[in-house]
Amino acid sequence: MKKLLKSRKALSPVVAAIILIAVTVAVSIAVAAWMGALTFTFMGTEKVEIKKVDWTSPNLVKLTVENKGTKAVTITGVKVNYGNVECSGATLPTTINTGKTADITITFTGNYTVGTVYDLSVVTSDGHEYTRTATGGQDIT
Repeated sequence: MKKLLKSRKALSPVVAAIILIAVTVAVSIAVAAWMGALTFTFMGTEKVEIKKVDWTSPNLVKLTVENKGTKAVTITGVKVNYGNVECSGATLPTTINTGKTADITITFTGNYTVGTVYDLSVVTSDGHEYTRTATGGQDIT
């Protein structure tokens, strides 16, 4: 019986190496996930949506803009048909915190045409444009 117990080994070197590799891979995956979460927290994401369009008078349009991202967004400009229609009067820059909305009123040079399709865009300080298509005179909620 004593001879039988002396000849047994606890683990073979191959099994020990496999266990060490598995532990190393598991730890490296956990560290990578933790660092990735930190990176996204510090950087934040930008996502803006034009929620509502009110055609308030023959030359005024009020845009309700919502920040759906993870960081505050600053609206620096508004474009109509990608800048091909002149407009003014927007109080910019406007900063919108996460989960909040802001109203931006723009004035058309001349009047908008009822029934004409317009691409209304807001431009952020990061240079992104968020566009919503609306028909002149028809409110979108």
